[in-house]
This record gives sequence, C-alpha cells and structure tokens, in this order.
Amino acid sequence: MDALVDNLDLILEAFWTTIQLTVVAAIAALILGTVLGTMRVSPIPPLRWLGAAYVEIIRNTPLTLVFFFMVFVAPQVDILVEFKTSAYVALSVYTAAFVCEAVRSGINSVSTGQAEAARAIGMTFSQSIGTVILPQAMRTIVPPLINIFVALTKNSSVAAGFFVTELFGQGRTLAIENPSEGMWFLAGVAFFYLVITIPAGIAAGHLERKVAIAR
Repeated sequence: MDALVDNLDLILEAFWTTIQLTVVAAIAALILGTVLGTMRVSPIPPLRWLGAAYVEIIRNTPLTLVFFFMVFVAPQVDILVEFKTSAYVALSVYTAAFVCEAVRSGINSVSTGQAEAARAIGMTFSQSIGTVILPQAMRTIVPPLINIFVALTKNSSVAAGFFVTELFGQGRTLAIENPSEGMWFLAGVAFFYLVITIPAGIAAGHLERKVAIAR
C-alpha cells in the first residue's frame, strides 16, 4: 500500500481528468440529446428520420469504435484535435444517443392534451416544447439521466486506450510498474469511481421516489 500512498498525487490528477471528461461530456450530451429528442417528436418527418438514424447508428456502435474514429480516422480528413478533446467528443456523441431516448420517453409521458392546449392558444411547436412539454417531462427525465451519466463515468475509462491519462489508465500503468502492489492500485481506482457513482445512484433513487410521490 506504500506505493499507492507515494503515487497518490498521480491518482488524484487522473481522477480530476476523469471528472473533467464526465462533466464536460455530460453537459454536451445533455444539450445534443435534448435537441435530438425534440427532433424525434417533431411534426417534420425529415427531422424525425434524422434523429432516429442518429440514435440507431450511434447506440448500436461500440464506444471503442467511436473513439477509434475520432483518434485515427478524423485526422485523415484534416480534423486535428488533441486526444483529450477527441475523448470529449466521442463520449458526448455516444452518450447523446441515450440522452435523446430518455428525453423522447419523457416527452411522450406528457399528456397529449397539454400539446393540444398549447396549439389552441397559438403556440408553435418549439414554443410548446420549450415552455409546456419539456418542463413537465423533466420529472420523468431526470432519474434515467442520472443513470446514463453514471454509465458515462464508467465509460470514460475507454479513453485510457486512446492516449488520455484518466483514472483507470493511470491505475493500470502504476499497477504494471509495481506488480507486487497492483491489487492496491486497482482497489484505489475502484474507490475513486465509487466516490462518483454511489452518490449519483443514491440521488437517482431519491428522485425516482419523489417523482413517484408527485404522480
């Protein structure tokens, strides 16, 4: 365990990188996923088809392949970004597909009478979605979103395979360099992931109970 304590600064630095990857990708995925979810329920068929195509393609593609595209294929068409930026984009694009489905499900849970009432008073589709439907849908969207972001936290470990020194990658490197104490490094990595995922899981459960009571 001495090696773990001696290298705690490296572990904490990598943990900070994991937090950055999770927070930035969650915000970007939330924005993109909400736009896609709105497209999925749009009255304009091409927008619905575009949203559906995005979800079906990305959701059924391994995250590793999305990372591979960003790191190795994108530079061949002159899209040159740092490895960390590629990780942000890959995680955001991938997670947005799942956020989209959560948003679409939440919108569909709102009574059609609400949309009809909005149209009756002259609101456009974007106005009714933004001011009437989405605020009501948030009650059912938030709990699954937290579960999606918990999965995003764990998915960030894929970045370790694409030149980003995040928590899992740093722990693996230190475990290889100190094989006699490898177990301690892996336990330390697991502990720091739990620091994020357990509070998030508790929050999701609390919100689900509040939504159930509100209904």
